[in-house]
Amino acid sequence: MVSLSVIVSAAALFSTHQLFQKTIWFLTFKIFLFPPCYCHHLSVLVANTPGQIEALSGSCLQIPCSFNSTHQIHNMSVPTYGLWLKTHWDLITTPGNLIFNSDGSVNTYSLKMIGNLSEEDCTTVFPDLKTSYTDRYFLRIQSWPFRATGFSFILLIYCETSDSPWSPSINVPSDLKEHQSVTVTCSAFTPCPHSPPQLTWNLQQDSLRQTEKNTDGTFTTKIQETITLSDTHDGYNISCSARYPVIGGNKTAETEVTLSVSYAPRNTSASISPSGLVSAGSWVELSCSSRAKPPPRFTWFWKSKHEHITVATGNFYRFIVAEGGEFYCVATNYLGENQSSVVLVKTKDDQEPGFTAYIIVNILGLVMI
Repeated sequence: MVSLSVIVSAAALFSTHQLFQKTIWFLTFKIFLFPPCYCHHLSVLVANTPGQIEALSGSCLQIPCSFNSTHQIHNMSVPTYGLWLKTHWDLITTPGNLIFNSDGSVNTYSLKMIGNLSEEDCTTVFPDLKTSYTDRYFLRIQSWPFRATGFSFILLIYCETSDSPWSPSINVPSDLKEHQSVTVTCSAFTPCPHSPPQLTWNLQQDSLRQTEKNTDGTFTTKIQETITLSDTHDGYNISCSARYPVIGGNKTAETEVTLSVSYAPRNTSASISPSGLVSAGSWVELSCSSRAKPPPRFTWFWKSKHEHITVATGNFYRFIVAEGGEFYCVATNYLGENQSSVVLVKTKDDQEPGFTAYIIVNILGLVMI
């Protein structure tokens, strides 16, 4: 019998996942076909729920649910009732498994079927989840004379003092560069849109919270901020926390990401070793440093009287001094370049122009006297 094999499969799946620490639904597309039926053919009910969804004990849970049937007897123009059964599908032999009937006669868990059954919408809210709710659940539709039950989901709830909610996710565009305006989003899974999590982060204290419906019927709550990047954002940590309301308090989870921002070279400087006057024929070493991301390449220039001549590349330039001169370095990456101040190499044989002029003026003064 088809229905028996499906029950065994569902039971095996349920026992395997009893150790899960959060609420999980497993959707199956196998259909249970049950008597009694108005006609000689079996009625077919397809119950659609998300393939997987999680919920916290003590919180509410909205189950996106829809159904359809291809059987000709199914007529939505007549009064239609939605029923939820727990553990087993057979309403005749195990009537105690009925936990909800939209006609108001049974509502063991205070469920709310907020969907419009005439539009084949069976969306249901569990207002206060408890660990005892862990079980298999079956949707039954009664639209006389049509009656059919379909396997819907497995609900697993785990709760202890260490139970923690889902961490929010922070979405940041890739390939960040300085001067770029980007939108950063923090989003959190929302099992119950009527009681969404409170999102806070260190970008903006009063970011506008939005709750959106996903294509599978579940919901996501998010906050967004647009920032203009600079070199100071490189290495900046963005943290976002999601606080979920539960019976008796809240449960909070946090996520953190570190920004990686590329920027042009800046604070480029050049230095000489040894400093001060050097002897002609001795070695000197010039070094260049800069702050940039990605790391820059360095080019050394010598300032002659008429032009600037490239003399070396790299962080260091080591050479034997023949005569004094002015040198500087330029740091470059794909975002820009930055030039250092001039480093003056002076030999002991060099005379300062000001000192020479002073001597000449003094000699002329003596002659005139």
